[in-house]
Amino acid sequence: MGSESKNGKVPLISKIAYGFGDVGCNFSWMFVSNFLMIFYTDVFGISMAAVSALMLFSRFWDAINDPIVGGLTDKTNTRWGRYRPWLLIAAPITAVLLMLSFWAHPDWSNTAKIVYMVITYCLLVLGYTCVNIPYGTLCGAMTQDIDERAKINTSRSVSAMIAIGIINIVTVPLISKLGSSSAKKGYLLVAIIYGCIFAACHFFCFAKTKEQVTIPEKEKISIKVQLKAVMQNKPYLLALVGQVLFGFTLYGRNADILYYFTYVEGNASYYTTYSMCIIIPSIIGAACFQPVFRKLNNKGRTASIFALLTGIAMLAMYFFNVKESPITFYALAGITQFFFSGFNTAIYAIIPDCVEYGEWKTGLRNDGFQYAFVSLGNKVGMAVGTAFLAALLGKYGYVANQTQNPEVIAIMKHAFSTIPGILWIVTAIVLFFYRLNKKRYNEIVEDLKNGKRG
Repeated sequence: MGSESKNGKVPLISKIAYGFGDVGCNFSWMFVSNFLMIFYTDVFGISMAAVSALMLFSRFWDAINDPIVGGLTDKTNTRWGRYRPWLLIAAPITAVLLMLSFWAHPDWSNTAKIVYMVITYCLLVLGYTCVNIPYGTLCGAMTQDIDERAKINTSRSVSAMIAIGIINIVTVPLISKLGSSSAKKGYLLVAIIYGCIFAACHFFCFAKTKEQVTIPEKEKISIKVQLKAVMQNKPYLLALVGQVLFGFTLYGRNADILYYFTYVEGNASYYTTYSMCIIIPSIIGAACFQPVFRKLNNKGRTASIFALLTGIAMLAMYFFNVKESPITFYALAGITQFFFSGFNTAIYAIIPDCVEYGEWKTGLRNDGFQYAFVSLGNKVGMAVGTAFLAALLGKYGYVANQTQNPEVIAIMKHAFSTIPGILWIVTAIVLFFYRLNKKRYNEIVEDLKNGKRG
């Protein structure tokens, strides 16, 4: 069993195990964000309008269940801790829901398809919430050492980038191979494989991590009081805005990416080549978070720099395509991913530190509740980004598996480069104002140990 020593150090096996949790998350969520929309429209035969409406509706569902799950994790009390038991119980259930979400019946009526899509997607989102919120909160419960947390989040991000690279490279060929008779079968078999990986990774994370930060027993605290405390936590609010923008930009582009290669570039297999070109830069970028943070001593400013450079590189991608300038296109893709990975590590490394700031400022420690709003912010961004893309494509005449009109092609092209590029620059501006640096954080932790408040 991994554990934290008295000086706040976390053993390597625990850092690796925590990283594997995000490997599992990506085998579920990245597969969903990159492939579910095109599966709904091009395999299941559901209209763009229905998919767009679902994405928006499901966020109202999230707005209810995310804070509830976050609050429940804070109240959980077992011999395994508060957050780890959720991984053990919720992961296998979510794996089954992932498989059911990719189980299509193209001969069903339109109404039956939409009802099935709504039920399975909303249950999948709830299952994922029950895994991801306690998983994300667990980092802050493993240690209060700011550098150890940075290392844990680097392990998480490097592991995630490797997983995303593998998913992006193998999924399209795997769907083709396993679904040689039908794409429907291919998607289902891949969902079964990824669901098993998702559950296994979380079992490993549960087994080899340990909660060490002593958190006071919870008395009943109303949601109103918790919200008031959150509103006083300025570093957290900036991180939250960053997460909403991050979700909108990342997942809107991810939903577009397969459409982009299929219809703009004319060949879905380019997606596999693209994915192979970005895997190494993404791993190196994630590992570069720590040296940049050591230089700046401010995780928000570190995230801001990475976001700015991601935006600039993405804007440049608009001017190149695979057919005419493949080397420049794939080189820019690698550079973009390098900076994005650094940002991805930084934005998640910020969150646990905001918990201590909130406790110091208000006397209230609510890790799970705060992480729930980060998760909700990210998913709201994802929903709006995906729904906006689906609504635009539907409005301008997208037809599944056909040559698309010039307006649809232009939307797919801008959604891949210029729109996310501009939004990354906006995200950089927001996070530039994050003030909680390493020196200030260490003073706050010292105050908390001595019973002082802000």
